[in-house]
Amino acid sequence: MNRNRIKSEFKNYVSAYDSQDPKIRLKIQHTYKVADLCERIARSLLLSGKDIEIAWVCGMLHDIGRFEQIRRFHTFNDAESVDHAKFGTELLFGEEQLIRKFVEETNRDRVIRNAICWHSAYRLPEDLSEEEKVFCQILRDADKLDILRVNLETPLEDIYNVTREELRKSQITPEVMEAVMEHHAVIRSVKKAPVDHVVGHICLTFELVYPVSREILKEQGYLDRLMYFESTNPETQRQFDVIRREMEKYLLQ
Repeated sequence: MNRNRIKSEFKNYVSAYDSQDPKIRLKIQHTYKVADLCERIARSLLLSGKDIEIAWVCGMLHDIGRFEQIRRFHTFNDAESVDHAKFGTELLFGEEQLIRKFVEETNRDRVIRNAICWHSAYRLPEDLSEEEKVFCQILRDADKLDILRVNLETPLEDIYNVTREELRKSQITPEVMEAVMEHHAVIRSVKKAPVDHVVGHICLTFELVYPVSREILKEQGYLDRLMYFESTNPETQRQFDVIRREMEKYLLQ
């Protein structure tokens, strides 16, 4: 695979979108970060050079559906627009066959397709092959790790389409706190309050699969900073105290 060609094609693809839009700019940067993280995780697993390249490509293409989603719907909220992962999969492997602009060979299409299709799903389907499962998990870990960075380096109102005041005064929904206590990701349908999205991203930590992903998490320091979210709601402040204690307990396991 020719990385320079893939990067050039990606740059050409996103040039059709408004790079001054903070949501577009965010996703361009996120793409490169996730691709690099995919490569690092793949190397830690001692995968072949070819498989490391496949992991990197999955990172480069995983959010290709986000750009059209933002242009059409002005939101990252899949529930209010389209499932961006499945939308991206259709763009790449459907009638347009956009994948061929990036990758000429076809013998790993199924691996790339499944990794992209399921990268943001609550759970992976059970019928994946072991090979497909590995690439899905690499991409999912990488995506989660960089989402923590995004939540700190990008104004949250740009991500969640709410005001800073709404975020800071809202209270965490009980079902979201249940996910914290049970140490798993938050399913999208139970997120009701603006601050639930912040907690949902914190809870992505519970789903990291590979040891190197935890190492990267500690190196980044983003999780600790996100858990000190500044709320003006006393009950939410108490809830974040609980979240910090539960996360500390989990990471010591």
